Amino acid sequence: MPGELVSQRVSPLEPVHRALGASFTDFGGWEMPVRYGSDLAEHQAVRERAGIFDISHMAEFAVGGLDAGAFLDYALAGKVSTLPLSKAKYSMILAADGGILDDLIVYKNHPAEFLVVANAGNRDVVAAALAERAAGFDVHVTDRTDEIALIAVQGPRALEILESTEGLHADELLAMGHTLESLPYYACMGMLYEGAAILVARTGYTGEDGFELYVDRRDAVNLWNALTAAGEAFGLAPAGLAARDTLRLEAGMPLYGHELGTGILPVQAGLGRIVPLATKGDFVGRAGIEAGPAEGARVLVGLAAEGRRAARAGYAVFAEGAAADAEPVGEVTSGALSPTLGHPIAMAFVAPESAEPGTALELDVRGTRIPAHVVALPFYSRAK
Repeated sequence: MPGELVSQRVSPLEPVHRALGASFTDFGGWEMPVRYGSDLAEHQAVRERAGIFDISHMAEFAVGGLDAGAFLDYALAGKVSTLPLSKAKYSMILAADGGILDDLIVYKNHPAEFLVVANAGNRDVVAAALAERAAGFDVHVTDRTDEIALIAVQGPRALEILESTEGLHADELLAMGHTLESLPYYACMGMLYEGAAILVARTGYTGEDGFELYVDRRDAVNLWNALTAAGEAFGLAPAGLAARDTLRLEAGMPLYGHELGTGILPVQAGLGRIVPLATKGDFVGRAGIEAGPAEGARVLVGLAAEGRRAARAGYAVFAEGAAADAEPVGEVTSGALSPTLGHPIAMAFVAPESAEPGTALELDVRGTRIPAHVVALPFYSRAK
C-alpha cells in the first residue's frame, strides 16, 4: 500500500556494531554501519594496517546441476564454464539490450557448484533474471543470502591477522590445494572455523590485499570477535561503508547505481574486456553488446583536481573555459577528497572527445568551476 513502511534488514552482526558505537545508514534495504568514529581514521587503517568490514548485505546464490557452467555462460556476460576450481571471476548480468543489471563475483567453490555474489540492492533483480534464464538447463539456483554472513578483512596486515585467528584452521579436504599465504588474488579456499566449514576468498573492494569470509550467520559474531582479537596486535580497526566508499573510489572500482546501471554498456565503463565475444556463444545481452553504444555516448574517466573542494555524484563537468550557459560535457558519478592522495578525485562519464588523459576540464562544485584534468584509473594502486 502507498505509504507503507518497509522494514530494513539487519546484519547478524548488528549487536556488535551497536556495542562499538556505530552510526547506521540504509544500504540496499539493509541497516548497515556507515562509520564507527572517524571516516578518515578507518580509511587510513585499511591503507596502513587493516580494517574489518561487515558486508553481510551482499546476496549469494548457489548454482549447481549438470548444466551449471553452460547456464552461467548464457545468463552472465563472462565465460564461467571454464573457471578452474577455487578461482573467482568478476562478471556482470546484462539486460537484453546489453545494459548492466548488476556486477557480480562468481566463485568455483566446489567441483559441482558455483557461488554467485550480487549487490544487496539488486538481489531480487538478479534472482528473477537467473530464474528466468534457467529454463531449458539442468540447473538449480538457491538463494543463500539469508544463511550467510560475510566479513572482510582488508589491508597489508590481513594475512597475518587471519593466520593468528583462534579457531580458524586449514583443512586439507577443503583447501583446494591452497594455504592462506599461497592463495592467489581472485581465488578461494575452504577452511574450518570452530569445526564448521567456511569459504575464504582473497578478494575485496578496497584496492588492498585482503580476504572475504563467507560464514554461517549463526557463527558470524564469534568469528568477528576472534578476528578482532587476533587483529589487536596488528592495528585492526572496524570500518564502515563511508571508508569502504572512499577506498573503492581511490582504487577505481565501480559502484552499481553510480558507474554502472541499466543505461550503461560495459564498454562505456571501461569494462568491455569482461565480455569475451570471440569465445562465448549466445548469452543474454549479446546483440546489445555487439551493436555497441550510440555514437557519442559518454565514457567513464578518472578526474583529479586541486584544493580541498570535491565534486560529488551528479555534479556537472564542463570543457575548460566553457561559457556560463554552455552544455556540460559530462557528469560526476562518484567523488571525494582522497584521504590517501590529499586532493579531490572523481569518476565521471564524459563525451568521448573529452576523455583523453590530460584533458583539462572544469567541475561545477555548488556554482563554482573547479579546474580538473582526466587521469588514468585507478587513482591508487597498492605496493606489490
